[in-house]
Amino acid sequence: MAQLDEDVLKEREAQMAQQYQGIYPVYEAFYIHSIIYAAERSESAFQRFDEAVAASCPAELIVATVQEALTHAGALSRFFWPMKKQNQLAVARGDRLRGAFALDEASALKWRKLRNAFEHFDEDLDRFLLEDRAGYFFPSPLVDDQALADEAIGHIFKLVDPTHGICVLLGRKFEFQPIRSEVRRILSHAREMDEQGGRL
Repeated sequence: MAQLDEDVLKEREAQMAQQYQGIYPVYEAFYIHSIIYAAERSESAFQRFDEAVAASCPAELIVATVQEALTHAGALSRFFWPMKKQNQLAVARGDRLRGAFALDEASALKWRKLRNAFEHFDEDLDRFLLEDRAGYFFPSPLVDDQALADEAIGHIFKLVDPTHGICVLLGRKFEFQPIRSEVRRILSHAREMDEQGGRL
C-alpha cells in the first residue's frame, strides 16, 4: 500500500480533529485497548512492587518495580495529555479521552514531575553532583522512611517509602500512591468500555 503524502495526512488530521474530536468513532476500540495495555502494565508492576515489599526483596528490585510502574503510567498519561501541543489531532484526541474518562487538570496522572525525574535522572544527577555537598551519600537504592531525606547531611539518590507511598529522587520527594489510584480507576473504566462494545 502506498503511503499518503504529507499534505493529505495534514488534511485528514484536521478533519479528524474538527469533525470527530480527534477519534473516528469506529476507531475508539483501538484507543481503549491501548489504554488498557498501558494501565495493565502499570498495575502489574505495582503488584510486583507490593509482592517485593512483602517478601523483603532487595531495595534495587523494589525501586525498579515502582519505577517501571510509573514509566507505564507515564505512557498512559500521554494518551490524555499528548506531548505535541502544536498537533491539533493529538490535542483533540487528548481532550476527547479526558472527557470520556472524566479526567481534569488536577488528575494525578497529569503530574509530570515524578515521571520526568525518572526519565531525566541522568541529567538531574549531573547537576546534582555539580553542587557543593558535604555529609553522607547514599548512591544505592534504599527502601526506608522518606523522613531520611529531611536530614541536611544525608544525600539520597533513590529511596522508596512503601508505607507513605513516596519516592525520593536526588533528595526530592514525590508521591506515587495517587498515580496508582488513578491508573486503577482508568483501567476499570476502560475495561467497562471494552465490555460494552469498545466505545468511549
